[in-house]
Amino acid sequence: MAKKKYSSKFKAKVALAAIKREETTSQIASRFGIHPSQVRLWKREFLDNAPLVFEKNNSEEKKLKKQMDTLYKKIGQVTVERDFLLRKSGLL
Repeated sequence: MAKKKYSSKFKAKVALAAIKREETTSQIASRFGIHPSQVRLWKREFLDNAPLVFEKNNSEEKKLKKQMDTLYKKIGQVTVERDFLLRKSGLL
């Protein structure tokens, strides 16, 4: 029997249902057609990894800012070189 794969969206839905505590773990498992231990596992994973949501965005934001700074420096350098060459050629 092949192991069933669940989407991350499905796992998040189950984990959020468990976090809300409106139903027991067994009720949630029955509703989604999975084993109760799977509900507990996904809930624990969800809570353990929750801080990563904010770290990832911050990390990517810093990476983009660094890349933009590099590009702005390059634009400045190319502009200075262009102006220098235009003056040397007598076109400016």
